[in-house]
Amino acid sequence: MSLADTGTTDLDTEQDRLTRLYTRLDELRGATRSRLAEVAAQTGGTAQARSERDSAFTEYASRLSRFDAAEHGLCFGRLDLSDGGRHYIGRVGLPSEDADADPMLLDWRAPAARPFYVATSAAPEGVHRRRHIVTRDRRVVSLDDEVLDGAPDAGREQLSGAAALLAAVNSSRTGRMHDIVATLQAEQDAIIRSDQTGVLVVQGGPGTGKTAVALHRAAYLLYHSGRIASRGVLVVGPNTTFLRYIGQVLPGLGETSVLLSTVGELFPGVVASRSEPAAAAAVKGRPVMAQVVAQAVRNRQGPPGAPFDVRVGDDVVTLEPEFWTAAADQARETRRPHNRARSTFVRLVVDEVARQLAAQAQGLADRLEAESAELLGGLDLDGAARGDLERLGFSDSGSGAGEDPYSETALDLRAIAASDPRVAAACEALWPRLTPQRLLSQLFHDPERLASAAEGLLTAEEQALLVRPAGIGSPSGWTVADVPLLDEAAQLLGEDDRAVKARASQARDEEIAYAQGVLDVAAGSRTEDKEVLTATDLIDARRLAERSRVADRRTVAERAAVDRTWTFGHVIVDEAQELSPMAWRVLMRRCPTRSMTLVGDVAQTSSPGGLDSWGEALDPFVGDRWRLTRLSVNYRTPAEIMAVTVPLLETLDADSEPPSAVREVGVPPWECVAASPAEVAAVARAERAGLDAGRVAVITPDAEAAAVAAALPEASSGADPDLTAPMVVLGATQAKGLEFDVVLVVDPVGMIEASPRGRNDLYVALTRATQRLGVLHRGRLPVELEGGLVARSEL
Repeated sequence: MSLADTGTTDLDTEQDRLTRLYTRLDELRGATRSRLAEVAAQTGGTAQARSERDSAFTEYASRLSRFDAAEHGLCFGRLDLSDGGRHYIGRVGLPSEDADADPMLLDWRAPAARPFYVATSAAPEGVHRRRHIVTRDRRVVSLDDEVLDGAPDAGREQLSGAAALLAAVNSSRTGRMHDIVATLQAEQDAIIRSDQTGVLVVQGGPGTGKTAVALHRAAYLLYHSGRIASRGVLVVGPNTTFLRYIGQVLPGLGETSVLLSTVGELFPGVVASRSEPAAAAAVKGRPVMAQVVAQAVRNRQGPPGAPFDVRVGDDVVTLEPEFWTAAADQARETRRPHNRARSTFVRLVVDEVARQLAAQAQGLADRLEAESAELLGGLDLDGAARGDLERLGFSDSGSGAGEDPYSETALDLRAIAASDPRVAAACEALWPRLTPQRLLSQLFHDPERLASAAEGLLTAEEQALLVRPAGIGSPSGWTVADVPLLDEAAQLLGEDDRAVKARASQARDEEIAYAQGVLDVAAGSRTEDKEVLTATDLIDARRLAERSRVADRRTVAERAAVDRTWTFGHVIVDEAQELSPMAWRVLMRRCPTRSMTLVGDVAQTSSPGGLDSWGEALDPFVGDRWRLTRLSVNYRTPAEIMAVTVPLLETLDADSEPPSAVREVGVPPWECVAASPAEVAAVARAERAGLDAGRVAVITPDAEAAAVAAALPEASSGADPDLTAPMVVLGATQAKGLEFDVVLVVDPVGMIEASPRGRNDLYVALTRATQRLGVLHRGRLPVELEGGLVARSEL
């Protein structure tokens, strides 16, 4: 039922209701803002009080964020139940002023709101009428009613709220994804509300709403699980352009405990902006690289070599290979990461140096005694010699090698060895402190070192792909494929945090000392002739220092973004088919509970290291303990465009069925010859001129994007394009996950020939349009598109 059918009475009724809902929202928002300010102003208290205060601050801040996000589109639905009950559905839940009354507004994630998304005339779920309420700002602009408890209507079974849904998908694109909380369909809702445990794989073709489902699932899980909310949700996307495109969805749902990231951003401090050949990236993504990195670490732990001398003061000790290889074995037996096991190795080296110094001192004492006896003949100097030796810390019962290791002299010798810079240099040579960046930089810069680590694991040709010149050690000198290797190295190296803890302890001591100084000043100002209560009577220095410490009030996402070891409550991966085996290792470490939602389409895999099947990625980590569900309806891409892509899809996956398109636009996909960037630019300008609103995307082979962009300077382009611009030029690999009103695909043959998965790239490019698709070629079309396109001149 459209606006014209409802009459002004219904519109007035819903407007009155909406006004009351916004009034209640304003009241709750104001009260929350006041409580937040009160909590922020509080200081001091016990450790428990501070913890409770921080938790309250986080809760009020999150609640305020949700209320602010609900300002636009607060209420979008109404359920009239068969038993006479009524529920209004919205972005947030609004309780009634009467604590015993039903909520004024149900949160869309609440169980009672579920029939709004899943009820049909065949299975009405106790619903008589479902009403979609379309608002603009704080005003009701249209209503759409569905009566569900009458006779089944086959035409209504496929879409819930068809009018509202089709209005949304037919509207002009803005360059930013918006939430679909008002128009979720039953199959999408079932995935969003699916069990949070285990690994859920969502396979869906173009236009099925995979990304929207994934983001709404994040909001749903945060609403229902305190455990997930406390650890946050990680959402991984294919590139930064895509993340900017979806960046408004979760804030629009009031969620701040979500970190959006690409794989290349998962190692804090590293900017993965360097490009590299696809063949090199493919090698780095293979699971065998975990063994290469592990061997590279082992090769730095007491490596084979010749004996060498270490001067300690006036003495020289010799470290033999047999010693340090045995010491390395003993350090590895601790099963601690490299940098933490290093302390064991260093201790053994210091012990060995001290032992040799003691033996040399004992030998010198023995020689002196023998020479003295020879010179003095029959004089008995044993007592004097023994006294001298005892003063030196040596007994006459054995050599230094067998002396008590905790004797005063032994401890002195250890202290000498431990503080000598040349001993430290020897330890660094034999078991260096390593960062992941240093390990991989040295590995990839040194062909011999790489050959040793990759022996039996990589061919000489594969090793050659990994070797690169020096100079990649800066934060921006890494590639996306390097990041999983850096993370692997970090896991093996660990961090010797003793120095960090020592600095933190020292900082606490300094804070306490400063606080004591403050109290001393206060005590010194006490009036002699009066009993005056001062701070020293109420608090000691330690508690004063604790009260002065600034609370960490960063959001979960902000804390997780800078902590490589952070583990998330749930991980969502969009375009999951693009991840390499090494990238999967990173994500599994980020989520030990294996609570994951993975959405993608194997037919759209374009990465050289991407998937051919879901089991290929998941079986090594969870075996067969993952479940697969499918999205079968294409809401975005018109049926005319999907029909053209069927032959191409069959070449990618003969067993795959394209999703069913629910809409037609009446404009067939077309083709024309455009042999030069200038000709492409002319067609693009003509298409933009014929479009009242919305966005035009020109999608080219990656290598041709710069030339086309130069011919079309008014379009946004480059590594960081503005998707809100009227026109944008994208390389094929940038287009994944995006959508535009009009799409022009340039040089499809060149796109296919550009990479081993070029047909996958072409399939992605062809399915980005919501209204019109044009294919610009150089006189030749791929065989899969021949006969499926009309000439542009015939439109």
